[in-house]
Amino acid sequence: MPSHDFRAPRLFVDAPLAQDARVELDRDQSNYLGNVLRLAAGAEVLAFNGRDGEWQAAIEGRKRPDGLVILQQTRPQDRLADLAYVFAPLKHARLDYMVQKAIEMGAATLQPVLTRFTQASRVNTERMRANVVEAAEQCGILSLATVAEPVALERFLSQRAADRLLIFCDEAAEVANPVESLQGARGAGGIDVLIGPEGGFAEEERALLLRQPRILRLALGPRIMRADTAAVAALALVQAVLGDWGGKTT
Repeated sequence: MPSHDFRAPRLFVDAPLAQDARVELDRDQSNYLGNVLRLAAGAEVLAFNGRDGEWQAAIEGRKRPDGLVILQQTRPQDRLADLAYVFAPLKHARLDYMVQKAIEMGAATLQPVLTRFTQASRVNTERMRANVVEAAEQCGILSLATVAEPVALERFLSQRAADRLLIFCDEAAEVANPVESLQGARGAGGIDVLIGPEGGFAEEERALLLRQPRILRLALGPRIMRADTAAVAALALVQAVLGDWGGKTT
């Protein structure tokens, strides 16, 4: 039996969830259920809040959906692996795509870092959070990733815990088997996966990175990837070797 009902609409609600609880819907949620999905009172959806698991819920409302009554839990709350995706921001649609894919890959934290060659000078973290919610709704994800405010690369490096593994995806690294490289890092605690801007890191930034404790410099194959593609490739490798794809957590 599948662990997730892919046919049922899922809705993130920022309210406590428990049997017989009632949750008020905001205008956007009401419009989505009533006008987009064309659901009426009595129709059932799945609701989650990132804390209390997933629940079957029935729509309430006379003229339009205006609330949910919580019926029964369908899945208990889980937790994400301690995996942070650290990246130089991209512009607009490509940043949306990258955030959504990072969530699908199981990242628990999204940390934008500003580098010398970062393409986007402004980062809309509220839009990033909206993309986190949308990806979680669509993909059956129960835990919501944290979206951190952007910081300079130097500041991020100075503040991160020294016992975390830093996987530095470096286009200038010698090409080697990335799976074998990651296998040598087994037993790590939390993991930070770093992807730089498409212009690459400045030499002083690369030198600073290579001085960090517990760093693994990783090449993502013989071809240069766009940053959003590199995000998917790197997170897939890390999850397959060190993460929760094998039933374990970092």
